[in-house]
Amino acid sequence: MDAMDSDTQAQLYSPVERNASGAVSVLLGADHPGVNDPAYRERRNDIAALSVDWQPGDAVPVVDYTPVEHDVWRIVSRELDPLHREHACRAFVEAKEQLDLPAEFAPQLTEVSERLEPLTGFRYLPVAGLAPLREFYASFGDATFFSTQYIRHHSMPLYTPEPDIVHEVIGHANQLAIPMFASIYRLVGSAVARTDSEEALRFLSQVFWFTMEFGVVDEDGDTRAYGAGILSSIGETAAFRDAEIRTLDFEDMGTLPYDITRYQPVLFAARSMAHLEDALTDFYSTYDDDVFARIARGRQVA
Repeated sequence: MDAMDSDTQAQLYSPVERNASGAVSVLLGADHPGVNDPAYRERRNDIAALSVDWQPGDAVPVVDYTPVEHDVWRIVSRELDPLHREHACRAFVEAKEQLDLPAEFAPQLTEVSERLEPLTGFRYLPVAGLAPLREFYASFGDATFFSTQYIRHHSMPLYTPEPDIVHEVIGHANQLAIPMFASIYRLVGSAVARTDSEEALRFLSQVFWFTMEFGVVDEDGDTRAYGAGILSSIGETAAFRDAEIRTLDFEDMGTLPYDITRYQPVLFAARSMAHLEDALTDFYSTYDDDVFARIARGRQVA
């Protein structure tokens, strides 16, 4: 059984459309916390419109965040901070201190880049909604990360059904401030360049999901999180140890179905950060269509 396909993910991640008159609309799902809030929907449309036509070389759009949006950022930052100190791997906690993102207001993507580039060379660029998988992962090879700029609905500051700027920045920017992980991201970009088939790309994306988004590692006699999907979620950070923790297995990761709308029931743990670095480096530095074909023959991947 495959993971959910890109069309299903796109529906869950609120696709962005433009009508015949040029107006930009974000299509929120029926269960989205802001679906029945006209002001929030208009705000989402306005933020998406800022970057829907963005092209490389253009200035990164500035979002004039509202007091309510800054308050959401402040609440999430405040709640996550003690959870990170208790549950995140040591490298994440140290990188977070170095990156020193603002806790009292939502930063602009240019500010994130200004803080991140001196540490690992990565910079942030805007995207209106869910970026195509190939474009998103390939950009890592150029030390760039495409990020949304909107903020989750204020009625549920501790939850979002889609990756907002809280996830993209508090989760991924702190992770990208770790030199080892920044190197892994670059290797992901190189692997995409060697991957032509969509099936091989989807397999790679699942390995990324179970590592860089939802990975955990054994450290100091405890299981700690390093995945951005865990560490940008208050509930997931507090509950990830309740999952079934399996040993690192890329073939298993690439074929295991997952549901992005619930806490992950299965996670994969590396024995140490050194083990994680070696394993991820070996996988991403050699992965291509031929590697996927060999795995698919052995695992009967559809």
